[in-house]
Amino acid sequence: MKIALLTLSLLAAGLSFGQKLRFKVLGQKDTTVFLVKYYGKGMYYADTAEMKNGVVEFDASGKDRGVMALLMPGQKFFDFINNGEEVNMETSQPDFVKNMRVRKSEENKLFIEYVRYISDKKAEAMELSKQRASLTESDPKYTELSEKIRKVNDEVTKYQQDIIQNNPDKFVAKLVKMSMDIKIPEAPKGENGKVKDSLFAYHYYKEHFWDNTDLRDDRLLNTPIFHNKLEQYFGKTMLVQHWDTITKYAFDFCDRLDPKSEMFKYCVTWITSTYEKSNIMGMDKVFVMMGQRYYCSKNAEGKSPAYWMTEEKLKEFCEKVNTNLNLVMGVRPPNLILRDTTDKNWQDFYSLDAEYTILYFWDPECGHCKKTTPKLGTLYSEKWKDRNIEVFAVGKAVGADFEKWKAFIRKNNLEFINVGVTESLYKAALEDPREFVPQFTTLESLNYQLTYDIFTTPRVFVLDKDKKIIAKGLTMSQLEDLLDRLQNKTDAPKLFPEDSEEENEAVH
Repeated sequence: MKIALLTLSLLAAGLSFGQKLRFKVLGQKDTTVFLVKYYGKGMYYADTAEMKNGVVEFDASGKDRGVMALLMPGQKFFDFINNGEEVNMETSQPDFVKNMRVRKSEENKLFIEYVRYISDKKAEAMELSKQRASLTESDPKYTELSEKIRKVNDEVTKYQQDIIQNNPDKFVAKLVKMSMDIKIPEAPKGENGKVKDSLFAYHYYKEHFWDNTDLRDDRLLNTPIFHNKLEQYFGKTMLVQHWDTITKYAFDFCDRLDPKSEMFKYCVTWITSTYEKSNIMGMDKVFVMMGQRYYCSKNAEGKSPAYWMTEEKLKEFCEKVNTNLNLVMGVRPPNLILRDTTDKNWQDFYSLDAEYTILYFWDPECGHCKKTTPKLGTLYSEKWKDRNIEVFAVGKAVGADFEKWKAFIRKNNLEFINVGVTESLYKAALEDPREFVPQFTTLESLNYQLTYDIFTTPRVFVLDKDKKIIAKGLTMSQLEDLLDRLQNKTDAPKLFPEDSEEENEAVH
């Protein structure tokens, strides 16, 4: 019995042991405080505890490693590193970092020293820059201050390099290195002494951007630095904001990550989500290409690389990717063969011999459609009809909307091609689609809403002479301007100058 009791005592002791985080804030009243973790671009609650007599303790066992913070009342907080060590830190207001004493944790001693040093040097450089701002470059004082600023920067760089070199096993060293800019060598020169490539610095910086970041270390995600670098790399100052360019560099970047890592998951999901929601026309192609490569493909184990997604969510996601695969820039979307207002004649847009074709989806009961569709009719009849630009408009014509659709067309004198899944066609196809497929039309045409991902209206696509998508998601004024520019008609009077109201109601 004694042996059993002893065993239970040791087990209980083992279960209660954890990595302790202890903080003391002198003069702080009893209050609730929060342990906060960084992840990506956000800060999230990780734990809550009551501070008594200025002291609070947390058990960090099982919590993500990286930079964390203690959040106090009034949104005041200070950062520290959670890296497996026990932490004991003491400070006081108003300046938590300046007054900080690290009683236990070698990592945090180095970290707090670094934060203090950088803060002091930043203040020194800002004061020198402020003095220099009122001077002209020809003023000797300007040169003197510039030299002092350069010296401060050199001191900071030397300090950072020393930390990295002297603390190779510390997480702080990785943080410091990741925050440092890439050193760009002098551009190569030819025999004539002239620089061979005027863009050498840009290309070098872009190609070596991640040299100072250990992409194998998932802890870097839990810092306030990594996400900013990710946004900078894919931002307009680094990469041309074109879907094919972004896709190329996204593939190059993600392919070098460990496919089983949190780093891979974070970067793939952020890039995919960012360009799915982008307001820049055509960037949804990045979403589709990322989806194909990292979600809807199979790895060596026969599974999706997106290990974090459930089968149900993955299936739903890939259905969306596969639908939009046919709707991205440069692709020839599926042909639509539908009946016109006679409810007898079949029309399709592949057979249109037009320099440009506007593929337009609308609903006669849609409030925004009631504003944009007449404008489209005016543009067609007064400008585009004589310039070999066709409009192929697919309207909602099922049920009561069939008569409303035809009435709207008559009332607004819409001269362009109007087609739809008419009421009679819908009912007959519902009973047996083989009556029409493939003799007259296609299943893709009868299910055009799914084929073209039409869940809101209006929606517009601009097709070139080969019926490939060259633009989409434009307002009527943007559409008018685009076609004037494409056909070198920039001097043509604008029927619909852009206005703020239209911009807020952009066509999807």
